[in-house]
Amino acid sequence: MELATIQRIKDVNNVENSDYLDVVSVLGWKVVAKRNDFKAGDLCTYIALDSILPEKPEFEFMRDRHFRVRTIKLRGQISQGLVLPLNSIKDHLRFGLQGLPVDIIEGADLTEFLGIQKYEKVIPAHLSGDIAGDFPNFIPKTDEERLQNYPEVLSELRGIDCYSTVKVDGTSGTFANYHDENFICSRRLTKKDTGDTVYSAIYKKYNISDIFSEIKNTAIQGEIAGPGIQKNPLNLKSHELFVFNVYGIISGRYYDYLDLVNFCRYYNLQMVDVDRIFIMNHTLEDLLEMAKGVYKSGRTREGIVIRPTKERFSNVMKGRMSFKAINNEYKD
Repeated sequence: MELATIQRIKDVNNVENSDYLDVVSVLGWKVVAKRNDFKAGDLCTYIALDSILPEKPEFEFMRDRHFRVRTIKLRGQISQGLVLPLNSIKDHLRFGLQGLPVDIIEGADLTEFLGIQKYEKVIPAHLSGDIAGDFPNFIPKTDEERLQNYPEVLSELRGIDCYSTVKVDGTSGTFANYHDENFICSRRLTKKDTGDTVYSAIYKKYNISDIFSEIKNTAIQGEIAGPGIQKNPLNLKSHELFVFNVYGIISGRYYDYLDLVNFCRYYNLQMVDVDRIFIMNHTLEDLLEMAKGVYKSGRTREGIVIRPTKERFSNVMKGRMSFKAINNEYKD
């Protein structure tokens, strides 16, 4: 995942009620920066939300935020991400860091170059269980890109039937059958089926081994939520699985919307809540407004995931047409 890239400043405006702050537009993001650090058309280093910066002198100003980039509000202006002048890393760009060559061009990926890592939500060790190995390389991981990273994708979707689902704030689980072997996985790893872990418990609760006795070479992916996981914003009494993907491993295709609905109904699985079905004639701002709302528990929801009802490839995203819009009122 590209967490730090070279991007172009689209426009610059003053932050109201501030003599020393500007708000700049990068991709689909609004980011607060020091007054006069940038002008429209400048290249910059953009560091995405939920990045963990290395403890290096150039990032010392982030120490009080534990080096994590997250949504903040300054003088009433939401700021999502971090923008740095290229001068701040020019020595690295000129001489290279750890022998990694980087060209100063728009879109260049600086993530590994700068030593930036992705922030991962942690669940308690007693729920997580023991590691059996890496995540299977024959199944896509469940990372969803944020809409603001690919605002041009909306042009590709114009006039297309889409659906949005409520994004559950939990931990990702993948369960798969491949060549008669079953796999139990977290977001990044394969887990051992060793009894009293949340992944094994879900595997047993929903009789997933029985499903795989009928349908082979398939992955079921969903969000696990409940007590002890991310403060349990749904106020669930027990751990539950909310399915958002079914993936055919041999065909390399995800199920279309109706096939996903029917699969979950047939096998008595709980699908993520559908927020709405609509024709895409929306702006980025429209979708961010749609992302607002609350869970059935009354607590602020994380946002929504948007996909076409018929699976499509995105030339903009260079992959599956699927993205999330995070509720700007949500705090983890």
